[in-house]
Amino acid sequence: MPTPATADRHAAARHFVIQEHRARTHHFDLRLERAGVLKSWAVPKGVPEAPGEKRLAIQVEDHALAYGRFEGTIPAGEYGAGTVRRWDEGTYEPRAWSDRKIDFTLHGHRIDGPYTLVRFARGAPGHWLLIRHRQNQGT
Repeated sequence: MPTPATADRHAAARHFVIQEHRARTHHFDLRLERAGVLKSWAVPKGVPEAPGEKRLAIQVEDHALAYGRFEGTIPAGEYGAGTVRRWDEGTYEPRAWSDRKIDFTLHGHRIDGPYTLVRFARGAPGHWLLIRHRQNQGT
């Protein structure tokens, strides 16, 4: 039987997926389950893996939960044309979620650790900074 702390952690966990997308431009899509959809960001240079790394993340439209399982080719002429494969997936624990800052911990096959998405105060709408933190560091 799980301890209360473990049970609470799993109750709060939600699904995430990182998809590698070889489209017009090669990028990765970070998708976090929330409110029945996958909140999504295109990350042109890939999700940071080392503590202290920061990457641009461009918020895109929400996707249906089923899209998180998609792998294959989107035909030419359609939005997002190119190949998509799941690069990593697992659960995540949201620690805080607002319109300007999202703190969460990923528990995937390749990536495991704390992240923050921070919306740029100025600049293009939908531009965020994705920051990888040390495992036991507060955000």
